[in-house]
Amino acid sequence: MRDDAVQPAQRPNIDRHVGERLRRRRRLLGLTQKELAERVGIRFQQIHKYETGINRMSASRLFEIAEALGAPVEHFYDGLKSDGASRDMQGDLLSRRETMELVRAYYRLGRAPRQRLLELAKTLQSALDPSVRNSDTGRA
Repeated sequence: MRDDAVQPAQRPNIDRHVGERLRRRRRLLGLTQKELAERVGIRFQQIHKYETGINRMSASRLFEIAEALGAPVEHFYDGLKSDGASRDMQGDLLSRRETMELVRAYYRLGRAPRQRLLELAKTLQSALDPSVRNSDTGRA
């Protein structure tokens, strides 16, 4: 084996990070692995391998997937440190089905109902925890 070859165990977690961002975006849009695979022209098993970081995506494949998901390529690198490690991005919260359903329902609403719902959530939050200040007004 060559000295400059990087073993998978030594490889930074970039592939897993990009795959996790891929999974989050796909789920946010309500797509299955199969639906995304059909948009890109590959098998759903390959999408699974990308999402888990088992397989590394080529630049052209990442570009195709980004287009299919309506996201810029840099979206998949958000939260990545320069050393290849992921920053904690509340992964557990964002990967919950309930969170994804809430976000999808929220964006199906019109602009005015979304704004009222956001204000309601802020009001409920400050009523339940008066120590939390409303960032818009500076009031509790």
